[in-house]
Amino acid sequence: MVSVTITSANGRHAFLVETARTKDQQERGLMFRTDIPQNGGMLFAPYPPEGGPPREANFWMKNTPSPLDIMFIRADGTIARIAENTAPQSETQIPSGEPVSAVLELRGGRALDLGIAEGDHVAWAGRKSP
Repeated sequence: MVSVTITSANGRHAFLVETARTKDQQERGLMFRTDIPQNGGMLFAPYPPEGGPPREANFWMKNTPSPLDIMFIRADGTIARIAENTAPQSETQIPSGEPVSAVLELRGGRALDLGIAEGDHVAWAGRKSP
């Protein structure tokens, strides 16, 4: 588990999330999970798991019964794109839209509830806050 903080226009928001560092962990993500805590989720870092420079990401919701907010994070720690309340069980690709170095999945609806927006800064152990 890792503590993640998102700094937005209305303050800082703290989460305690699982980490997916390996290729297998990142392929499974939050599949089959229905017990995502209010301030929980999963951090995919580094993305891609084998390292290297940031690259475009495509996620999907296959075998994922709970809606998620998927935040694609640039190398500088800012949110490039938020896919809000993604459709459970969908095989539709959810693209990052640009190269990213991490991805954060939160319980669906949290971004809207907390006022988290694209451009906000995401920090976790090993990454400094703005």
